[in-house]
Amino acid sequence: MPLKLYNSLSRRKEIFKPLDPQDIKMYVCGPTVYDRAHLGNARPIVVFDVLYRYLKMAYPKVTYVRNITDVDDKINAASKKQGISIQELTEKTTVAFHADVKELGALPPDHEPKATEHIPQMIEMIQTLIDKGHAYEAGGHVLFQVNRSKAYGTLSRRNQDELLAGARVEVAPYKKDPGDFVLWKPSAEDIPGWDSPWGRGRPGWHIECSAMSEHYLGKVFDIHGGGIDLIFPHHENEMAQSCSAHETEIMARYWLHNGHLTISDKKMSKSLGNFFTVHDLLKDHAGETIRLALLMTHYRQPLDWSFDLLGQAKQTLDRWYTAIRDTSTVPPSSDSPSSSSSFSSSSSSDPTLSSSDLFRGSKEYMGVLNALEDDLNTPLAISGIHQLVNQLNKTQNQQEKENLVGQIQAAADLMGLLQSSPQRWLQGEESDVDTQEIEQLIADRNLARKNKDFAESDRIRDLLLDKSIQLEDTAQGTTWRLL
Repeated sequence: MPLKLYNSLSRRKEIFKPLDPQDIKMYVCGPTVYDRAHLGNARPIVVFDVLYRYLKMAYPKVTYVRNITDVDDKINAASKKQGISIQELTEKTTVAFHADVKELGALPPDHEPKATEHIPQMIEMIQTLIDKGHAYEAGGHVLFQVNRSKAYGTLSRRNQDELLAGARVEVAPYKKDPGDFVLWKPSAEDIPGWDSPWGRGRPGWHIECSAMSEHYLGKVFDIHGGGIDLIFPHHENEMAQSCSAHETEIMARYWLHNGHLTISDKKMSKSLGNFFTVHDLLKDHAGETIRLALLMTHYRQPLDWSFDLLGQAKQTLDRWYTAIRDTSTVPPSSDSPSSSSSFSSSSSSDPTLSSSDLFRGSKEYMGVLNALEDDLNTPLAISGIHQLVNQLNKTQNQQEKENLVGQIQAAADLMGLLQSSPQRWLQGEESDVDTQEIEQLIADRNLARKNKDFAESDRIRDLLLDKSIQLEDTAQGTTWRLL
Protein backbone atom coordinates (compact mmCIF):
# COMPACT_ATOMS: atom_id res chain seq x y z
CA MET A 1 0.00 0.00 0.00
CA PRO A 2 1.21 3.58 -0.55
CA LEU A 3 2.53 5.64 2.33
CA LYS A 4 -0.14 7.74 4.05
CA LEU A 5 0.72 10.56 6.43
CA TYR A 6 -1.47 12.74 8.60
CA ASN A 7 -0.96 16.28 7.35
CA SER A 8 -1.45 18.91 10.04
CA LEU A 9 -2.07 21.45 7.28
CA SER A 10 -5.13 19.64 5.89
CA ARG A 11 -6.08 17.82 9.13
CA ARG A 12 -6.39 14.48 7.35
CA LYS A 13 -4.37 11.50 6.17
CA GLU A 14 -3.02 11.94 2.68
CA ILE A 15 -1.20 9.65 0.28
CA PHE A 16 2.41 10.81 0.18
CA LYS A 17 3.23 12.22 -3.26
CA PRO A 18 6.74 13.66 -3.29
CA LEU A 19 7.76 16.66 -5.33
CA ASP A 20 10.65 14.66 -6.76
CA PRO A 21 10.55 10.86 -6.26
CA GLN A 22 14.30 10.80 -6.88
CA ASP A 23 15.05 12.94 -3.82
CA ILE A 24 12.69 13.18 -0.83
CA LYS A 25 13.31 16.33 1.21
CA MET A 26 12.50 16.52 4.92
CA TYR A 27 13.19 19.16 7.56
CA VAL A 28 12.73 18.55 11.30
CA CYS A 29 13.26 21.14 14.02
CA GLY A 30 16.21 20.12 16.17
CA PRO A 31 17.36 21.02 19.68
CA THR A 32 18.13 24.35 21.28
CA VAL A 33 21.46 23.44 22.84
CA TYR A 34 21.40 24.93 26.32
CA ASP A 35 20.76 21.75 28.37
CA ARG A 36 20.55 17.97 28.15
CA ALA A 37 17.74 16.55 26.01
CA HIS A 38 14.79 15.18 27.98
CA LEU A 39 12.40 12.46 26.83
CA GLY A 40 10.01 15.01 25.36
CA ASN A 41 12.86 16.20 23.13
CA ALA A 42 13.75 12.60 22.30
CA ARG A 43 10.32 11.63 21.02
CA PRO A 44 10.48 13.57 17.73
CA ILE A 45 14.06 12.38 17.21
CA VAL A 46 12.88 8.75 17.34
CA VAL A 47 9.61 9.32 15.44
CA PHE A 48 11.21 11.08 12.50
CA ASP A 49 14.09 8.62 12.49
CA VAL A 50 11.53 5.88 11.78
CA LEU A 51 10.11 7.95 8.93
CA TYR A 52 13.63 8.61 7.63
CA ARG A 53 14.40 4.88 7.69
CA TYR A 54 11.20 4.08 5.82
CA LEU A 55 11.82 6.75 3.18
CA LYS A 56 15.42 5.57 2.68
CA MET A 57 14.07 2.07 2.12
CA ALA A 58 11.39 3.16 -0.36
CA TYR A 59 13.13 5.88 -2.38
CA PRO A 60 16.53 6.24 -4.09
CA LYS A 61 17.56 9.34 -2.10
CA VAL A 62 16.38 11.20 0.98
CA THR A 63 17.74 14.56 2.12
CA TYR A 64 17.04 14.87 5.84
CA VAL A 65 17.85 18.18 7.55
CA ARG A 66 17.67 18.62 11.33
CA ASN A 67 18.99 21.92 12.64
CA ILE A 68 20.86 22.96 15.76
CA THR A 69 19.64 26.19 17.39
CA ASP A 70 22.78 27.63 18.96
CA VAL A 71 21.71 31.27 19.30
CA ASP A 72 18.80 31.84 21.66
CA ASP A 73 17.95 33.79 24.80
CA LYS A 74 17.73 30.52 26.78
CA ILE A 75 21.32 29.81 25.80
CA ASN A 76 22.40 33.29 26.91
CA ALA A 77 20.70 32.82 30.29
CA ALA A 78 22.16 29.32 30.83
CA SER A 79 25.64 30.58 29.93
CA LYS A 80 25.49 33.29 32.59
CA LYS A 81 24.04 30.90 35.17
CA GLN A 82 26.79 28.31 34.60
CA GLY A 83 29.55 30.90 34.35
CA ILE A 84 30.88 29.60 31.02
CA SER A 85 31.06 31.09 27.56
CA ILE A 86 28.19 30.66 25.15
CA GLN A 87 30.44 28.79 22.74
CA GLU A 88 31.57 26.36 25.44
CA LEU A 89 27.96 25.76 26.50
CA THR A 90 26.62 25.15 23.00
CA GLU A 91 29.53 22.93 21.98
CA LYS A 92 29.38 20.69 25.04
CA THR A 93 25.58 20.47 24.85
CA THR A 94 25.71 19.55 21.15
CA VAL A 95 28.23 16.79 21.88
CA ALA A 96 25.97 15.49 24.66
CA PHE A 97 22.94 15.60 22.34
CA HIS A 98 24.75 13.57 19.69
CA ALA A 99 25.80 10.98 22.27
CA ASP A 100 22.22 10.63 23.55
CA VAL A 101 20.55 10.28 20.14
CA LYS A 102 23.19 7.77 19.05
CA GLU A 103 22.30 5.62 22.06
CA LEU A 104 18.65 5.89 21.01
CA GLY A 105 19.60 4.38 17.65
CA ALA A 106 18.83 7.49 15.59
CA LEU A 107 20.61 7.79 12.26
CA PRO A 108 22.44 11.07 11.73
CA PRO A 109 20.63 13.48 9.39
CA ASP A 110 22.14 14.28 6.01
CA HIS A 111 22.64 17.90 7.10
CA GLU A 112 22.71 19.33 10.61
CA PRO A 113 23.07 23.10 10.13
CA LYS A 114 23.84 25.38 13.04
CA ALA A 115 21.99 28.67 13.20
CA THR A 116 25.19 30.65 13.86
CA GLU A 117 26.69 29.37 10.60
CA HIS A 118 23.76 30.65 8.50
CA ILE A 119 23.36 34.27 9.62
CA PRO A 120 23.99 35.65 6.07
CA GLN A 121 21.10 33.58 4.71
CA MET A 122 18.84 34.90 7.48
CA ILE A 123 19.82 38.53 6.82
CA GLU A 124 19.18 38.03 3.10
CA MET A 125 15.69 36.60 3.74
CA ILE A 126 14.83 39.38 6.17
CA GLN A 127 15.88 41.99 3.61
CA THR A 128 13.71 40.26 1.00
CA LEU A 129 10.71 40.46 3.34
CA ILE A 130 11.34 44.18 3.92
CA ASP A 131 11.68 44.82 0.19
CA LYS A 132 8.39 43.05 -0.51
CA GLY A 133 6.53 44.96 2.18
CA HIS A 134 6.08 42.04 4.59
CA ALA A 135 8.46 43.31 7.28
CA TYR A 136 9.48 46.63 8.78
CA GLU A 137 12.23 48.09 10.94
CA ALA A 138 11.31 49.72 14.23
CA GLY A 139 13.25 50.49 17.40
CA GLY A 140 16.30 48.54 16.26
CA HIS A 141 14.12 45.52 15.53
CA VAL A 142 12.85 44.04 12.30
CA LEU A 143 9.34 42.59 12.55
CA PHE A 144 7.16 40.49 10.28
CA GLN A 145 3.86 42.20 9.56
CA VAL A 146 1.29 39.48 10.22
CA ASN A 147 -1.69 41.24 8.62
CA ARG A 148 0.19 41.23 5.32
CA SER A 149 0.05 37.41 5.22
CA LYS A 150 -3.26 36.18 3.82
CA ALA A 151 -2.57 32.61 4.92
CA TYR A 152 -1.59 33.40 8.52
CA GLY A 153 -3.40 30.98 10.84
CA THR A 154 -3.82 28.31 8.15
CA LEU A 155 -1.66 25.75 9.92
CA SER A 156 -3.06 26.24 13.42
CA ARG A 157 -6.60 26.84 12.11
CA ARG A 158 -7.18 29.91 14.27
CA ASN A 159 -7.81 33.54 13.43
CA GLN A 160 -5.39 36.19 14.62
CA ASP A 161 -7.44 37.13 17.70
CA GLU A 162 -7.51 33.51 18.83
CA LEU A 163 -3.80 33.13 18.18
CA LEU A 164 -2.96 36.17 20.27
CA ALA A 165 -5.23 35.03 23.11
CA GLY A 166 -3.53 31.64 23.28
CA ALA A 167 0.06 32.81 23.00
CA ARG A 168 2.51 34.75 25.09
CA VAL A 169 2.91 37.74 22.79
CA GLU A 170 5.17 40.63 23.67
CA VAL A 171 3.19 43.85 23.28
CA ALA A 172 5.91 46.38 22.47
CA PRO A 173 5.50 50.03 21.48
CA TYR A 174 7.53 49.55 18.30
CA LYS A 175 5.07 46.96 16.92
CA LYS A 176 2.45 48.01 14.38
CA ASP A 177 0.30 45.11 15.54
CA PRO A 178 0.59 43.00 18.73
CA GLY A 179 0.85 39.83 16.63
CA ASP A 180 3.86 41.00 14.61
CA PHE A 181 6.86 38.85 15.45
CA VAL A 182 10.59 39.51 15.56
CA LEU A 183 12.87 38.66 12.66
CA TRP A 184 15.90 40.53 14.01
CA LYS A 185 16.61 42.12 17.37
CA PRO A 186 19.46 44.23 18.76
CA SER A 187 22.17 42.60 20.87
CA ALA A 188 23.91 44.03 23.89
CA GLU A 189 27.70 43.79 23.97
CA ASP A 190 27.69 40.78 26.31
CA ILE A 191 25.56 38.52 24.09
CA PRO A 192 26.08 37.21 20.54
CA GLY A 193 25.49 39.66 17.73
CA TRP A 194 26.25 40.13 14.05
CA ASP A 195 26.50 43.20 11.89
CA SER A 196 23.46 43.80 9.70
CA PRO A 197 21.77 46.62 7.77
CA TRP A 198 19.73 47.24 10.94
CA GLY A 199 22.65 47.34 13.36
CA ARG A 200 24.39 44.75 15.49
CA GLY A 201 21.92 42.08 16.50
CA ARG A 202 20.77 38.48 16.28
CA PRO A 203 18.00 36.60 14.49
CA GLY A 204 14.60 35.68 15.86
CA TRP A 205 13.91 31.99 16.36
CA HIS A 206 11.50 31.51 13.45
CA ILE A 207 13.65 33.03 10.70
CA GLU A 208 16.44 30.58 11.50
CA CYS A 209 14.53 27.52 10.30
CA SER A 210 13.08 29.31 7.26
CA ALA A 211 16.52 30.34 6.06
CA MET A 212 18.20 27.00 6.74
CA SER A 213 15.43 24.88 5.20
CA GLU A 214 15.55 26.99 2.03
CA HIS A 215 19.34 26.74 1.86
CA TYR A 216 19.37 22.92 1.98
CA LEU A 217 15.97 21.93 0.57
CA GLY A 218 14.70 24.79 -1.56
CA LYS A 219 11.72 27.12 -1.37
CA VAL A 220 9.18 24.28 -1.22
CA PHE A 221 9.97 20.79 0.07
CA ASP A 222 8.16 17.58 1.00
CA ILE A 223 7.97 17.19 4.79
CA HIS A 224 8.34 19.50 7.77
CA GLY A 225 8.20 17.85 11.19
CA GLY A 226 8.37 18.58 14.88
CA GLY A 227 6.47 18.39 18.14
CA ILE A 228 2.84 19.46 18.33
CA ASP A 229 3.79 22.41 20.53
CA LEU A 230 5.62 23.92 17.53
CA ILE A 231 2.49 24.36 15.41
CA PHE A 232 2.05 27.80 16.93
CA PRO A 233 3.88 30.04 16.95
CA HIS A 234 7.00 28.51 15.42
CA HIS A 235 5.70 26.61 12.41
CA GLU A 236 2.90 29.10 11.73
CA ASN A 237 5.46 31.90 11.64
CA GLU A 238 7.92 29.88 9.59
CA MET A 239 5.30 29.20 6.95
CA ALA A 240 4.14 32.83 6.84
CA GLN A 241 7.58 34.33 6.38
CA SER A 242 8.80 31.66 3.93
CA CYS A 243 5.73 31.89 1.71
CA SER A 244 5.87 35.70 1.81
CA ALA A 245 9.58 35.79 0.93
CA HIS A 246 9.31 33.23 -1.87
CA GLU A 247 5.82 34.14 -3.10
CA THR A 248 4.67 30.53 -2.77
CA GLU A 249 1.39 29.13 -1.46
CA ILE A 250 3.09 26.55 0.76
CA MET A 251 6.45 25.99 2.43
CA ALA A 252 6.18 22.22 2.89
CA ARG A 253 3.59 19.88 1.41
CA TYR A 254 3.21 17.71 4.51
CA TRP A 255 3.42 18.98 8.08
CA LEU A 256 3.85 16.22 10.69
CA HIS A 257 3.64 16.69 14.44
CA ASN A 258 4.14 14.21 17.25
CA GLY A 259 2.02 14.41 20.41
CA HIS A 260 3.15 15.59 23.82
CA LEU A 261 5.05 13.34 26.19
CA THR A 262 3.43 13.69 29.59
CA ILE A 263 4.03 12.75 33.22
CA SER A 264 0.79 12.12 35.11
CA ASP A 265 -1.05 13.78 32.21
CA LYS A 266 1.05 16.96 32.43
CA LYS A 267 3.33 17.94 29.55
CA MET A 268 6.94 17.02 30.23
CA SER A 269 8.99 20.20 30.13
CA LYS A 270 12.06 21.77 31.66
CA SER A 271 10.04 24.79 32.79
CA LEU A 272 7.78 22.56 34.90
CA GLY A 273 10.68 20.50 36.19
CA ASN A 274 8.81 17.22 35.54
CA PHE A 275 11.26 15.66 33.16
CA PHE A 276 13.78 12.87 32.80
CA THR A 277 16.86 13.46 30.70
CA VAL A 278 17.88 10.81 28.21
CA HIS A 279 21.34 10.84 29.79
CA ASP A 280 19.99 9.93 33.23
CA LEU A 281 17.75 7.16 31.89
CA LEU A 282 20.65 5.66 29.95
CA LYS A 283 22.44 5.02 33.24
CA ASP A 284 19.97 2.23 34.04
CA HIS A 285 18.31 1.40 30.71
CA ALA A 286 19.57 0.55 27.24
CA GLY A 287 18.91 3.11 24.54
CA GLU A 288 17.04 0.51 22.52
CA THR A 289 14.70 -0.08 25.45
CA ILE A 290 13.93 3.64 25.66
CA ARG A 291 13.43 3.77 21.89
CA LEU A 292 10.93 0.89 21.89
CA ALA A 293 9.06 2.42 24.83
CA LEU A 294 8.67 5.63 22.82
CA LEU A 295 7.36 3.68 19.81
CA MET A 296 4.76 1.68 21.75
CA THR A 297 2.31 4.61 21.43
CA HIS A 298 1.27 6.08 18.09
CA TYR A 299 3.34 9.18 17.43
CA ARG A 300 0.35 11.54 17.14
CA GLN A 301 -1.11 10.45 20.48
CA PRO A 302 -0.02 11.82 23.86
CA LEU A 303 2.38 9.44 25.58
CA ASP A 304 1.98 9.38 29.37
CA TRP A 305 5.41 8.19 30.52
CA SER A 306 5.88 5.56 33.20
CA PHE A 307 8.66 3.19 34.11
CA ASP A 308 6.25 0.32 33.48
CA LEU A 309 6.65 1.17 29.79
CA LEU A 310 10.39 0.61 30.08
CA GLY A 311 9.79 -2.75 31.77
CA GLN A 312 7.43 -3.85 28.99
CA ALA A 313 9.89 -2.70 26.33
CA LYS A 314 12.77 -4.58 27.97
CA GLN A 315 10.70 -7.80 28.19
CA THR A 316 9.73 -7.47 24.54
CA LEU A 317 13.30 -7.00 23.37
CA ASP A 318 14.49 -9.88 25.56
CA ARG A 319 11.89 -12.12 23.91
CA TRP A 320 12.80 -11.06 20.40
CA TYR A 321 16.56 -11.40 20.93
CA THR A 322 16.08 -14.78 22.63
CA ALA A 323 14.06 -16.08 19.68
CA ILE A 324 16.76 -15.04 17.23
CA ARG A 325 19.54 -16.45 19.41
CA ASP A 326 17.78 -19.78 19.79
CA THR A 327 17.50 -20.12 16.03
CA SER A 328 21.13 -21.32 15.94
CA THR A 329 21.40 -20.44 12.24
CA VAL A 330 23.05 -17.70 10.24
CA PRO A 331 20.86 -14.98 8.74
CA PRO A 332 19.47 -15.80 5.28
CA SER A 333 21.74 -15.40 2.30
CA SER A 334 21.58 -12.30 0.13
CA ASP A 335 19.73 -14.14 -2.63
CA SER A 336 16.97 -15.26 -0.27
CA PRO A 337 13.76 -13.40 -1.18
CA SER A 338 13.04 -12.54 2.44
CA SER A 339 16.50 -11.49 3.54
CA SER A 340 16.96 -8.01 4.94
CA SER A 341 19.48 -7.19 2.22
CA SER A 342 16.81 -7.67 -0.43
CA PHE A 343 14.58 -5.13 1.32
CA SER A 344 16.12 -2.16 -0.45
CA SER A 345 14.80 0.46 -2.79
CA SER A 346 17.78 -0.23 -5.03
CA SER A 347 15.98 -3.41 -6.12
CA SER A 348 13.62 -1.24 -8.12
CA SER A 349 14.49 1.21 -10.85
CA ASP A 350 11.07 2.84 -10.47
CA PRO A 351 11.02 5.04 -7.34
CA THR A 352 7.29 5.67 -7.70
CA LEU A 353 6.49 2.08 -6.76
CA SER A 354 5.07 1.66 -3.29
CA SER A 355 7.12 -0.37 -0.85
CA SER A 356 4.49 -3.11 -1.07
CA ASP A 357 5.62 -3.61 -4.68
CA LEU A 358 9.26 -3.74 -3.63
CA PHE A 359 8.95 -6.52 -1.06
CA ARG A 360 7.71 -10.07 -1.15
CA GLY A 361 7.65 -11.41 2.39
CA SER A 362 5.20 -13.22 4.58
CA LYS A 363 1.75 -11.96 5.43
CA GLU A 364 3.05 -10.93 8.85
CA TYR A 365 6.03 -9.05 7.40
CA MET A 366 3.76 -7.22 4.99
CA GLY A 367 1.57 -6.44 7.99
CA VAL A 368 4.50 -4.65 9.63
CA LEU A 369 5.18 -2.72 6.45
CA ASN A 370 1.54 -1.82 5.94
CA ALA A 371 1.31 -0.60 9.55
CA LEU A 372 4.21 1.80 9.02
CA GLU A 373 2.70 2.95 5.74
CA ASP A 374 -0.50 3.84 7.60
CA ASP A 375 0.81 7.05 9.18
CA LEU A 376 3.69 5.32 11.00
CA ASN A 377 1.52 3.05 13.12
CA THR A 378 4.42 1.69 15.17
CA PRO A 379 2.25 -0.06 17.83
CA LEU A 380 0.65 -2.15 15.07
CA ALA A 381 4.05 -2.78 13.51
CA ILE A 382 5.36 -4.00 16.88
CA SER A 383 2.40 -6.37 17.05
CA GLY A 384 3.37 -7.68 13.62
CA ILE A 385 6.91 -8.44 14.82
CA HIS A 386 5.42 -10.30 17.79
CA GLN A 387 3.53 -12.49 15.30
CA LEU A 388 6.71 -13.21 13.35
CA VAL A 389 8.51 -14.14 16.58
CA ASN A 390 5.62 -16.44 17.53
CA GLN A 391 6.01 -18.23 14.20
CA LEU A 392 9.76 -18.49 14.68
CA ASN A 393 9.32 -20.05 18.12
CA LYS A 394 6.85 -22.61 16.77
CA THR A 395 8.44 -23.77 13.53
CA GLN A 396 10.82 -26.72 13.31
CA ASN A 397 11.69 -26.18 9.64
CA GLN A 398 15.22 -24.87 9.25
CA GLN A 399 14.60 -22.95 6.02
CA GLU A 400 11.49 -21.36 7.45
CA LYS A 401 13.48 -20.34 10.52
CA GLU A 402 16.05 -18.61 8.33
CA ASN A 403 13.35 -16.80 6.38
CA LEU A 404 11.58 -15.70 9.54
CA VAL A 405 14.80 -14.39 11.11
CA GLY A 406 15.41 -12.34 7.98
CA GLN A 407 11.89 -10.94 8.05
CA ILE A 408 12.10 -10.11 11.76
CA GLN A 409 15.41 -8.34 11.33
CA ALA A 410 14.22 -6.41 8.27
CA ALA A 411 10.98 -5.37 9.97
CA ALA A 412 12.76 -4.35 13.16
CA ASP A 413 15.41 -2.44 11.24
CA LEU A 414 12.72 -0.19 9.77
CA MET A 415 12.06 0.96 13.33
CA GLY A 416 15.70 1.01 14.42
CA LEU A 417 15.27 -2.04 16.65
CA LEU A 418 17.26 -5.28 17.07
CA GLN A 419 20.42 -3.36 16.24
CA SER A 420 22.57 -5.42 18.60
CA SER A 421 23.56 -9.08 18.53
CA PRO A 422 21.53 -11.46 20.71
CA GLN A 423 24.59 -12.38 22.75
CA ARG A 424 25.54 -8.77 23.34
CA TRP A 425 21.98 -7.84 24.28
CA LEU A 426 21.25 -10.81 26.53
CA GLN A 427 24.65 -11.21 28.14
CA GLY A 428 25.94 -7.65 28.18
CA GLU A 429 28.40 -5.91 25.88
CA GLU A 430 30.80 -4.66 28.53
CA SER A 431 29.59 -6.49 31.58
CA ASP A 432 31.56 -7.14 34.75
CA VAL A 433 30.32 -10.71 34.57
CA ASP A 434 32.96 -13.45 34.47
CA THR A 435 31.76 -15.52 31.50
CA GLN A 436 34.06 -18.44 32.28
CA GLU A 437 32.77 -18.60 35.84
CA ILE A 438 29.18 -18.67 34.59
CA GLU A 439 29.90 -21.42 32.09
CA GLN A 440 31.62 -23.46 34.82
CA LEU A 441 28.62 -23.02 37.14
CA ILE A 442 26.29 -24.12 34.32
CA ALA A 443 28.46 -27.20 33.80
CA ASP A 444 28.38 -27.92 37.56
CA ARG A 445 24.60 -27.54 37.57
CA ASN A 446 24.21 -29.84 34.57
CA LEU A 447 26.29 -32.47 36.37
CA ALA A 448 24.17 -32.06 39.53
CA ARG A 449 21.00 -32.51 37.51
CA LYS A 450 22.46 -35.58 35.83
CA ASN A 451 23.20 -37.03 39.29
CA LYS A 452 19.68 -36.03 40.43
CA ASP A 453 21.20 -33.68 43.02
CA PHE A 454 18.40 -31.15 42.62
CA ALA A 455 19.28 -29.27 45.80
CA GLU A 456 22.71 -28.45 44.36
CA SER A 457 21.15 -27.64 41.00
CA ASP A 458 18.75 -25.20 42.63
CA ARG A 459 21.54 -23.69 44.72
CA ILE A 460 23.56 -22.87 41.61
CA ARG A 461 20.53 -21.39 39.83
CA ASP A 462 19.77 -19.20 42.87
CA LEU A 463 23.42 -18.18 43.13
CA LEU A 464 23.35 -16.95 39.55
CA LEU A 465 20.01 -15.22 40.07
CA ASP A 466 21.58 -13.28 42.93
CA LYS A 467 24.10 -12.03 40.34
CA SER A 468 21.19 -11.00 38.03
CA ILE A 469 21.86 -13.92 35.71
CA GLN A 470 18.92 -16.00 34.56
CA LEU A 471 19.37 -19.50 33.21
CA GLU A 472 17.18 -20.78 30.40
CA ASP A 473 16.95 -24.51 29.72
CA THR A 474 16.23 -25.32 26.07
CA ALA A 475 16.34 -28.39 23.87
CA GLN A 476 19.74 -27.20 22.64
CA GLY A 477 21.12 -26.84 26.17
CA THR A 478 21.27 -24.22 28.93
CA THR A 479 21.81 -20.58 28.03
CA TRP A 480 21.93 -17.48 30.20
CA ARG A 481 21.13 -13.79 30.06
CA LEU A 482 21.44 -10.76 32.26
CA LEU A 483 18.29 -9.53 33.97
